[in-house]
Amino acid sequence: MATTTAVPASGPTAGRLVPWLKANLFNSVGNSIITIVLAVLLFWILKGLVQWGIIDAVWSAPNMRACQAAGTGACWAFVGEKWRFILFGRYPFELQWRPALVTLMLFAITGASFVPKLWRRETAYAWVAVLAVSTVLMYGGILGLEYVPSDLWSGLPLTLILSLLSMILGFPLAVLLALGRRSNLPVVKLFCTAAIEIMRGVPLITVLFMASLMLPLFLPPGFTVDKQLRALVAITLFLAAYQAEDVRAGLLALPKGQFEAADALGLSYWRKTKSIVLPQAITIVIPPLVGNLIGNFKNTSLVSIISLLDLMQTTQVALIDPNWRGLTSEAYLFLAAIYFVACFAMSRYSQWLERRLNKGKRR
Repeated sequence: MATTTAVPASGPTAGRLVPWLKANLFNSVGNSIITIVLAVLLFWILKGLVQWGIIDAVWSAPNMRACQAAGTGACWAFVGEKWRFILFGRYPFELQWRPALVTLMLFAITGASFVPKLWRRETAYAWVAVLAVSTVLMYGGILGLEYVPSDLWSGLPLTLILSLLSMILGFPLAVLLALGRRSNLPVVKLFCTAAIEIMRGVPLITVLFMASLMLPLFLPPGFTVDKQLRALVAITLFLAAYQAEDVRAGLLALPKGQFEAADALGLSYWRKTKSIVLPQAITIVIPPLVGNLIGNFKNTSLVSIISLLDLMQTTQVALIDPNWRGLTSEAYLFLAAIYFVACFAMSRYSQWLERRLNKGKRR
């Protein structure tokens, strides 16, 4: 289809909406038909959603039957009744301020880590402090806090702990695997290649089952490893294998002259890698790296198959309540909103970071 270049396609600006629409949405008969059809379809979908989700919705009711008697729209009273169980699961009700505080601290330190001015050593120390305080709060047993076994950790805090820790631990491992796969040492190269291919060759469900069911069979009698820790190790290894290939792709994309220039300066292998190679390689592969992080965040929902009550599983358990059974649309829309906000924030941040890091390279 023919397009005109009189107005940039990046988006309308103030006072230029009509020219932008003509140039990008109605610049030919075909595009005009597609635009009108999609606009009608979008209007029809949004109209139904607004009618069901807002206008006819029931915001307060004691149970599902009262919701059905009060209106034909969404029964958001379910979310109002069950949000604490969905977010914090089986953690003791009177102690749920502790996982709530942990969640806020994790969001705060993650948000602070997104700010370039805070990319310094003190932020790493803050992460260590937050993780230590979070562990104390979640477990308790000291400082007058009641002990809570890890079996009761569930909901949003468990999802955040698994996803954030696997990202923190998985990325350095991915860099080492990528460098090892390009190593001139045959044993190192073979080991790293085998580790990457094995993890990439099986689904995450298999790795989780192995970590949950098979690993205890190989441990000495009486010795056990926390189930959450086993799941964390499995997710970390799985994520690291995929990110290793992303990092390796960045290394392969670097011009050979960069390596030769570093060698000409007489830099050691590790100094060359740290100061010249990795910063450029990682900048190149930010989009796939973030794509894997988003996928990893959503993949944590698979831990429900090994009986861990993550955010997905607490939602499903909340639906078992006879008083609220059948409200799957409301439950999963609430769940989808949480996942969407987190994933959309990561996606937008990666785009901003990519533009910022490439600012000096634009022609």
